[in-house]
Amino acid sequence: MLLVLADVCLATDPAVSVPLRPADPLNQAAFEHYYNLDYDAAIQDFERIVARHPNDPFALNHLLSAIQVRELYRMGAMNSGDYSNDNFIGKAHRPADPAQKERIKQLVAQAEKLENDELARDPNNVDMLYARGVTRGQFALYTALIERAWFSALRNAVGARRDHERVLELAPQYTDAKLVVGAHNYVMGNLPLAVKIAAALVGLSGDKEKGLHYLNDAYHANGETSVDAGIVLMVFLRREGRYGESLQIAGALGPRFPRNYLLPLEEGNLLRASGKNGEAEEQYRRVWQNGREGKYGSLHYEMAAIGLGDLLRVEKKYQAAATAYELVSEVAGTDPELLQKANLGAGEMYDQLQKRDLAVKKYEAVVAVNSGNAEADKARKRIKDAYRE
Repeated sequence: MLLVLADVCLATDPAVSVPLRPADPLNQAAFEHYYNLDYDAAIQDFERIVARHPNDPFALNHLLSAIQVRELYRMGAMNSGDYSNDNFIGKAHRPADPAQKERIKQLVAQAEKLENDELARDPNNVDMLYARGVTRGQFALYTALIERAWFSALRNAVGARRDHERVLELAPQYTDAKLVVGAHNYVMGNLPLAVKIAAALVGLSGDKEKGLHYLNDAYHANGETSVDAGIVLMVFLRREGRYGESLQIAGALGPRFPRNYLLPLEEGNLLRASGKNGEAEEQYRRVWQNGREGKYGSLHYEMAAIGLGDLLRVEKKYQAAATAYELVSEVAGTDPELLQKANLGAGEMYDQLQKRDLAVKKYEAVVAVNSGNAEADKARKRIKDAYRE
């Protein structure tokens, strides 16, 4: 687990008045758009703020975060379930848009120049130390999840942590800085013993419980990073098997952002992971129905049908699971990777039900979407040999 810690995009709960930097009346609407996954509208707002405050690194960091997360969403890398274990390290998504990659790197360079210039004049400027830590954290996210350059990502993440540790030395009340420091402590504390020893030799250390404590502080401080800290804490608590605490966060954050389907979807995932299958099924169906009623717009709420199918197949309700997977094809403009996953799942369920002709048609549909990825490879194997659990 390396880089969930880098998602430090300076968030706020739009229901609560939190001072945002720079002081611009458009910030509140921009963040509301951001957390409701309306990234295009958020980026438009942040672009206008940057135009009014061109030399403010906080404004640049907000824009940087929105552009980067929009690209990660487009790539299919925004499912929190991917980060509940370390499998995401080897899991590649769709490639990033080269133009967006250049825009991200340009914003990182622009923000770092402003921050470094101010720190050259005053090395103890806590706001600039904090802002630079955010920029470094964002670049760590970029190098990890977009470039998939893990060691480069780690270097940037360490730089972000050290900037924010310095902030806390100079201003212990600067609770927003606890997000990066806490997340990095958790990640480093979660490493195998041999890796921890190697990391200690170059001055790196970690403490899982300290990390969770810091994240909890940032989450409850109602500051700029409150929502981000809650999301990261929710993911880490899930990794620890502390599902009840994670569910509390999901339940608290979800109603604040009614168009953000990822939060109620994660609630379903957590209910399933904690063994509450009946409640999980209800939650998946609720998300699906809300999506069908237009509450999430064109966002990819069809993930709920896949979650429902996965749950039902574990319960050996193969026909019901196949029906759930089939729902995905009803969504206009469904994500191609999700459609492949659903068709593969449906095919496997039909094989379990001895409906070989239907199964083969589903496998062929997987290959037709994209013949060059892992799902297509699995589908070709299933065409040759029927799936059996």
